[in-house]
Amino acid sequence: MKVVTVNGEQVAAHLSMNKCMDLMANALKTLAEDASIQPLRSVMWLPGKKGLLGMMPAFEGDTGIMGIKVISVFPENRNTPLPPLLEGKGGKAGLSSHQGVLLLFDSKNGKLLSIIDAEEVTAIRTAAVSAVATRSLANADARNLAILGSGVQASRHFEAISLVRKIEKAKIWSRNHQHAEQLVRSESGNYNFQIEACKTVQQTVEDADIICTTTAAKEPILSDEWVKQGVHINAVGACTPSNRELDSELVVRSKIFTDRRESLFNEAGDFLIPKKEGLIGEEKIGGEIGEVLLRKVKGRESREEITIFKALGLAVEDLAAGYYVYKKELEDYKFI
Repeated sequence: MKVVTVNGEQVAAHLSMNKCMDLMANALKTLAEDASIQPLRSVMWLPGKKGLLGMMPAFEGDTGIMGIKVISVFPENRNTPLPPLLEGKGGKAGLSSHQGVLLLFDSKNGKLLSIIDAEEVTAIRTAAVSAVATRSLANADARNLAILGSGVQASRHFEAISLVRKIEKAKIWSRNHQHAEQLVRSESGNYNFQIEACKTVQQTVEDADIICTTTAAKEPILSDEWVKQGVHINAVGACTPSNRELDSELVVRSKIFTDRRESLFNEAGDFLIPKKEGLIGEEKIGGEIGEVLLRKVKGRESREEITIFKALGLAVEDLAAGYYVYKKELEDYKFI
């Protein structure tokens, strides 16, 4: 059988956000049951730390698929104009910050099955995991959404969070206010709730019930004093030990959930920095989202509690999404 190649448009055609949420919930539960293998990612930084190459292998126990995602991360890409020959394909906003491929292998014989555009898989599954966490942890009547950042994940989180809570109002902030306004214009027609671009983070989050941080920040952008009781936070953007989006005081006041403890202990500056400061310990960790879904640990325990889902992004998530896309592509072209 030939190796199936799948581009980003094909991924988007096959993988709806609703379906991806189901896949992510199942993959996280399988991981929490120790039926999957999820090593820590390996990261190669380029000189000057302008960009990195990440290598993320895994075995996904439910599907029996093994594979690896190889992805480059260049946070400044969005601010770098494309060469003239590419402007019509990506616009002048620049390349995506995350680009790469997902390789799927048969774990019975090692055969390469598929090469899949990792950019689109990453975009969809990241927001889908946040939605799974939000569905599990946010107050049932959460209505006000705040999104920090204006890139791909900001857009995807509008879609994902609106599927799990009845959003009535949304606010967005970006370091570049024009980017926030552009996102409002592009997204407003897609939803039946008001979306507003704010000039400060404080204005954006002060009445929020759900906050999604989707930035490339290296230092905290979200301050404890601006966050009300009972909020659920999806902290998505910072995935290295030295970077964070949340200040220490906010983390101290919250209960932390994650996709994988080992990743949290090794990669999450939002947890590691206040821990190094001596402000928190492992008692702050409520558990993994898969454990919450399996009822191995408790999720939110009161309306007033602040919950944080610290997303690191896992290869088992990519494999679950990628294998579903691979099977749909086989069906479409009758390779089987």
